[in-house]
Amino acid sequence: MAPPPASSHLRLLLLRRHRLFSTATATTPIPIPIPSTPPPAAAPTTESVLYSLRSLSKEDPSLALAFFRRSAESGHPLGSAAYNLMLRTLASRPASAAHHFWPFLADMEAAGHSVDQGTYLAALASFKKASLNADYASLADRLAKARTDAHPVSAAVLQEQEEEDGSLDKRLEGVELTETAVTKVLREVRDHPAKALAFFRWAGRQNCGYKHESAAYNAMARVLGREESMREFWDLIQEMKAHGMHLDIDTYVKLSRQFQKRHMMTQAVELYELMMDSPYKPSQADGPLLLRRIALGPSPDLELAYRVVRKYEAVYEFKSKDVFDGIHRALTSNGRFDEAAEVMYDMRAAGHQPDNITYSQLVFGLCKANKCDEARKVFDEMEAEGCVPDLKTWTMLIQGHCAAGEVDKALHYLTEMIENNLDADADLLDVMVKGLCNQDKVDAAHTLFVEMVDKGQLSPWQNTYKHIITELLRVKKLEDALGLLKSMKARKFPPFADPFPPKIAQYGTLEDARDFLKALKGSVNAYPAYTVYLLMFKSFFAEGRYSEAQDLLYKCPFHIRKHHEITKLFESIKAKTT
Repeated sequence: MAPPPASSHLRLLLLRRHRLFSTATATTPIPIPIPSTPPPAAAPTTESVLYSLRSLSKEDPSLALAFFRRSAESGHPLGSAAYNLMLRTLASRPASAAHHFWPFLADMEAAGHSVDQGTYLAALASFKKASLNADYASLADRLAKARTDAHPVSAAVLQEQEEEDGSLDKRLEGVELTETAVTKVLREVRDHPAKALAFFRWAGRQNCGYKHESAAYNAMARVLGREESMREFWDLIQEMKAHGMHLDIDTYVKLSRQFQKRHMMTQAVELYELMMDSPYKPSQADGPLLLRRIALGPSPDLELAYRVVRKYEAVYEFKSKDVFDGIHRALTSNGRFDEAAEVMYDMRAAGHQPDNITYSQLVFGLCKANKCDEARKVFDEMEAEGCVPDLKTWTMLIQGHCAAGEVDKALHYLTEMIENNLDADADLLDVMVKGLCNQDKVDAAHTLFVEMVDKGQLSPWQNTYKHIITELLRVKKLEDALGLLKSMKARKFPPFADPFPPKIAQYGTLEDARDFLKALKGSVNAYPAYTVYLLMFKSFFAEGRYSEAQDLLYKCPFHIRKHHEITKLFESIKAKTT
């Protein structure tokens, strides 16, 4: 029996999601409707297959794989993007790599499709996390080979001189064009948008029976989706619309992440609006996530936030709790507390109770506006509402006081929090350490760190170690900094060694240098890398301490004294001083 068309899969998926949500939130008065925009046409397209595949992959990779195989058997369009998405999905379940990942990769290559770099990196990260060393090594070798085995057309495209009209025709004369080949070339020249676009236009002009379809347009869109080629990107989107094509969901996800990562929030919102008006809508979580990214900026753009809310509400005809929190976060971060209060009123009217997330946003906004006393009063309001402040809410209050320079009050609230039977975490420790250091209370920061880590058994962040070590060295607390270096090593963190040699050379002794090198030593015969010794010697020389450097060299192990780089350094210094 032939599988149902992609549009049927979409309807089933949407209905399943609707039933699951309704069951999970039976007390919520507002149900999630099926989007009013009709699903894709019955005839499967590249975009519709990708849309179904991405949706199913989130639910269950085995469902996604079964759908993929049925689609392949039925002759549905399966381009490179679909293969790569399926491969990433299988890589996310590394335990079944031998059964599914490698056989699928072989099928993918047999079908003429190549693995893109993003898929390689995602799979490698997954294998590394699962300690699948053999699989990791094998895939890493494939990636290295793929980087050297570029499509022959790619080299010609990269050599193209933009001022030489018609040179591509000469370079690529006789090249056979297929959509698979075009998308592969576009991926390989992705770091050169102008040259990629020139190739794309050239390929589209050839009278050889080839015509750009959705996969090629989406590959081109991924290349152009960067700040320096935004005009060309939106021109391409209009061209796709004119040809009845859409961005596929995989392209949208990658571009949206890229825009947000590069703080191109206006472009991210325009892209969201584009997709919400298409048959291939982002997940309902995308709107709230976009709102959060907007609100996290130093001065959130409220018009962008409202555009996301309006588009979300126009499609789904309701606001979720996450959407209310998103606009509330943007308002409180901008100090618009009266409007934020109205949002909380509307939130309650829609059947959503403000929780610790909502109140934490209010506390953060008040502290940011230097209204720390009002922020503390929010705790009373929370308790009156039956909402007990959690660790995140306390952290926001303490962080706000640290940002305002009121570290004594921050310490007071930390004590009060602990008295309320809440334990600090790495985030809160980082806030307190940096707050104290910013007020030049480095000794207090060190004492707090040692108390909470060594005695309170809290697991700190690596960056917190780095920050407090840097500050201790700045105020010449070398012994305390060395103690934290040893603590880092005991906790299996890579030791933060780089800032020590310059500081030891400035104000330390020869014994301090030896203690530092000893602190980095591993087992009986595991000495620090020669580069550490080299940096130590260079630092001594930079301070004009030649004799101490020579004395330290005499006390180093033989393989360090005779290392060619260190020998060369001492010979060059000797030549300069004689």
